[in-house]
Amino acid sequence: MQIREFTEADWPQVWEIVREVVRAQETFVYDPGLDEADARATWIESAPGRTVVAVDGDRVLGTAKMGPNRPGPGAHVSTASFMVAAGARGKGVGRALCETALDWARREGYAGMQFNAVVESNAPAVELYRRLGFEVLGTVPGAFAHPGLGRVGLHLMYREL
Repeated sequence: MQIREFTEADWPQVWEIVREVVRAQETFVYDPGLDEADARATWIESAPGRTVVAVDGDRVLGTAKMGPNRPGPGAHVSTASFMVAAGARGKGVGRALCETALDWARREGYAGMQFNAVVESNAPAVELYRRLGFEVLGTVPGAFAHPGLGRVGLHLMYREL
């Protein structure tokens, strides 16, 4: 597996991953009716942000986007989001993408990384982030409408760099 910068040729496979994850409504707060144009505008970061893909040959296994969490006085804290194709989950793709985002944020001089809305029922992601040094600063109870579990909390997670 290699992690590299997103290229235009990657978009069809990235769109498949984004569409699948968003429509499942289990891990992201995006509108499940998100169309391709809006997905592209949401997922593909422009400078100072970055979008990457994890690939095995020509196959995109996952993708990440990263950048400042907020503009202006909040721009010294980064954020990132990760999506992994269903067939590639549990194989280290998410971890590699998260480590790439953390390395990038350190190189760019960010003071920390903040995740604004981690679905508490997404146990694999929550556990991975904890292993990588993030802590849950707080949870908004019932803020995410999970299709099978009902309303579950959204964690705010943070890690200093």
